[in-house]
Amino acid sequence: MLPYKKFDSTKLSWAHVKISFISGVGFFTDAYDLFIVTTLITLFLHSNVPGFSNYLTGPSSAFWLSVLTSSAIWSAIAGQLIFGGVSDKKGRKSVYGIEALILTIGAIASAFAQNLLELVIARTFLGLGIGGDYPISSVIASEYSNTNDRGKLIALVFSNQGIGILAAIGISFLSTLYLPPTLAWRVMVGIAAIPSAVVIYLRRKMPETPRYSLLVKGDVEEVKKAGKLFNIDVKDLDNNVPKARELSVKEFIKNYWITLIGTTLPWLILDVALYGMGLYSDFITFAIFPTLKGSLILNELRAGIPYIIGLPGYFAAVALIDKLGRKTQQIIGFMMMSIVYLLTAVLLNTTFPSIVLLGLYSLSFFFINFGPNTTTFIIPAEVYPVTYRSRGHGLSAASGKFGAAITTYIFPVIYPLLGTKAIMMLLALLSIVGAIITAFTLEETKRRPLEEVSNDLKIITSEESVLSIKNK
Repeated sequence: MLPYKKFDSTKLSWAHVKISFISGVGFFTDAYDLFIVTTLITLFLHSNVPGFSNYLTGPSSAFWLSVLTSSAIWSAIAGQLIFGGVSDKKGRKSVYGIEALILTIGAIASAFAQNLLELVIARTFLGLGIGGDYPISSVIASEYSNTNDRGKLIALVFSNQGIGILAAIGISFLSTLYLPPTLAWRVMVGIAAIPSAVVIYLRRKMPETPRYSLLVKGDVEEVKKAGKLFNIDVKDLDNNVPKARELSVKEFIKNYWITLIGTTLPWLILDVALYGMGLYSDFITFAIFPTLKGSLILNELRAGIPYIIGLPGYFAAVALIDKLGRKTQQIIGFMMMSIVYLLTAVLLNTTFPSIVLLGLYSLSFFFINFGPNTTTFIIPAEVYPVTYRSRGHGLSAASGKFGAAITTYIFPVIYPLLGTKAIMMLLALLSIVGAIITAFTLEETKRRPLEEVSNDLKIITSEESVLSIKNK
């Protein structure tokens, strides 16, 4: 039995949960850093913070609003592509922890920014760490997981995004309530350095994943280190285990172009909805429920309601992902998003109770998190071969962030022109497109070995090119 099959068949253990925790802390920080922009904008618009508020209230306010909201997103795209490429070439372990260090430094630099331009520069650097965390943490969780629980373990990593958003809402509220605005925003962005700093050491000490060690590096000793985490004995490792062949870019595209469509376009569509609705939550929730205008604290609470209602969606995904399946759950999520957006658009500006309408709109965040927000993160970590797994995930995540970046640029322009109703109808249509693409481009991966769903079994070299493992 090959060692990675032993990892596939092992029972769910504390070691699996520990790896999910170490990987998940990065997503806690990622989500916190990205959401905190929403409350920063609200604070800067409602308070006079020298060096910051004047940028967002003057004649160039739309430009600076777009720059502030998208700076970390653009650099996240670069981080996803760079870290994904290095991870496949040099190994997951070679870069794990570096992205957490970037997150830590970026958060501290943000807290000490003296004006909006410096804050944008700091957040641009921070975005590299945000992006780098996507392909590395997801693939590490995937390659360490057992087959039956792989979906929930990767989803558990991603669910920390919801906790990070909830923490951002809570810390924003407390900071605004008890601190002057000039100090409150610095606490809000600076505190993000703590969780990412905690896991730097733990990530650097984690062994290379058994699949990469065996199928790419051919490093027996690293496989043994990974085995110790799960009490798996690999002393009988066959020294003639075949290694995975490195595909050329042309071969990769030829064999995986349909899969690339299935993992990139739905993620792009998702992030158009998630960031369009999320980063401008204050404007949208005000259009639905306007009676709290004028109070900074109440505005922050109202803008946070959709995220709070959406939080259980992450954990519903964890519970059901290995039962319903990734493809099914993604289609359900997209279709329910479409229904909620359409209903919200139809009922907006009618006599329908505003508080009920706000609750209905907030349900879209539940189905986002239950469906494509979680599944688009899981699927790319499973469907690509070991030599392209991080790059495949990085490309998919970058596609999503590209959609998010474009949205943050055009939203300040089209929202005043089209209004909330038209935006909701447009998102309803896009969600249907996401469901259709999912249905026709992706296979179900639940409870199937990685080597099967990624076609690694076909790519692993045959007898004439079997290479001996270097037993260091």
